[in-house]
Amino acid sequence: MNRVFNSFAAIFAAVFLVMVPAFASASTWNIDPEHSSAQFKVRHLMVSHVKGGFGKVSGVVTIDDKDLAKSRVTAIIDTASIDSGVAKRDAHLKSADFLDVEKYPTMTFNSTRIDKKGDGMLRMTGNLTLHGVTRPVVLEVEGPTAQVKDPMGNVRRGASATTKISRKDFGLVWNKALEAGGVAVGDDVDISIEVELILAK
Repeated sequence: MNRVFNSFAAIFAAVFLVMVPAFASASTWNIDPEHSSAQFKVRHLMVSHVKGGFGKVSGVVTIDDKDLAKSRVTAIIDTASIDSGVAKRDAHLKSADFLDVEKYPTMTFNSTRIDKKGDGMLRMTGNLTLHGVTRPVVLEVEGPTAQVKDPMGNVRRGASATTKISRKDFGLVWNKALEAGGVAVGDDVDISIEVELILAK
């Protein structure tokens, strides 16, 4: 019996030692809502761009520094936190014509694949759920940065990301035709994201 027990213990220890390095290289980080944001840019009246952003971004990121391709991202954006600098326009963007924030209070992103591009860049594929519709999107990511410790003792790092989506793909189809041709609001939306991460304790 002791021989069997000792053999089992030896096997368990060997498996544990193999698994520990894999887990040790991964760390969990919380997105800091106070220092993170998502910005957008969309063409207006075919002649200029309107810019705005969402001030409430949260989520969790798992980073595997030994193999960044194994990292994972889950991000949540409060759609009611949209701010384009004009209160009347923001009210319209929050309405059922656009984001319909009462029905869809959040948009979410969940990564499904991360590929290294070199020079500190990553290509991140994931599912974006917006306005009740889920579509795959690809983000170009710079980072994550090296770790730093803030004055409160928290360990931080950051990343930047960009992508472009079609708002019609997510059911955001409101528009008005212009007398001179074209439409009031463009379809393509350029998105840029800045996240600051805090190491989970």
